[in-house]
Amino acid sequence: MNEPNDIIETVCLTEKATLLAEKENKYVFRVAPHANKIQIRQAIEKLFKKTVLDVNTCNYAGKKKRERTASFGRKAHWKKAIVTLKEGDKIELA
Repeated sequence: MNEPNDIIETVCLTEKATLLAEKENKYVFRVAPHANKIQIRQAIEKLFKKTVLDVNTCNYAGKKKRERTASFGRKAHWKKAIVTLKEGDKIELA
């Protein structure tokens, strides 16, 4: 489980995430729900070879969705990490 590719799932490329990257040098990632801040920091430093100053995380509950007739399903719970890099470090996402 300690592999960086198991911890970091995807990069969030939304409007808000792009503005954070440009103005505040913060990058947004979708991470494994059971990963903690230390594991996220180590994974980013290992994958991108950058210095991480801070990691903030948010847990999101999956929404209920209707399936076919009367039964309900649920989208998966997920976790978001906002990573602050050292000044001068950048991650090329495109």
